[in-house]
Amino acid sequence: FSSGLKCFCLKSHFPLSLNNNNNTNPTSIMSTNRAPKSGFAAEAQRKINSKYSEELAAECLEWIKEVTGEPINTSGEMDNFYEVLKDGVLLCNLSNAIETGSVKKINTSKMAFKCMENISAFLECAKKFGVPPQETFQTVDLWERQNLNSVVICLQSLGRKAGKYGKPSIGPKEADKNERQFSDEQLRAGQTVISLQYGSNKGATQSGINFGNTRHM
Repeated sequence: FSSGLKCFCLKSHFPLSLNNNNNTNPTSIMSTNRAPKSGFAAEAQRKINSKYSEELAAECLEWIKEVTGEPINTSGEMDNFYEVLKDGVLLCNLSNAIETGSVKKINTSKMAFKCMENISAFLECAKKFGVPPQETFQTVDLWERQNLNSVVICLQSLGRKAGKYGKPSIGPKEADKNERQFSDEQLRAGQTVISLQYGSNKGATQSGINFGNTRHM
């Protein structure tokens, strides 16, 4: 009886582990059934979501559509933006469109860890293309919809750099580096300039400043 009860409890609470015919992804279920945020967490999430721009998101999707040729819905509405990008497949296709062979393997499985692998692969490519770390996002920001605004920021940054790879770009054109090389002779000549040649050598002083009342003799 005890073993039968134990088996019943296991089947009630963990049907996925005992039913080989069930192909549902446990990780996906845990993410979907996660309790909604409340209190301070909910307020923090609302503040993050308030920074999301549908206009910029739509611009990103239009750009991705142009670069990849994929017939995607380019609405900047938050739900659509998430659904289009969440599995990472389109992001990997974007990476390969910018530079062929950037992502060697694209997972088409809808299992959570496979989708997150796609997102991680895209993030590595984004860094390689020149997107600074502070303008990238965490995998969970997209997969768990924690910060879609950071995804928009990353795509905008990548879009500005795409022109260097011969692809359409978005946003203002980034300035090119203007590096200058000085010879040893020029550097030595700079060391001979005396301070008076830069202007006045009299800086700010406390001369003439009195604090408090004067002493009366």
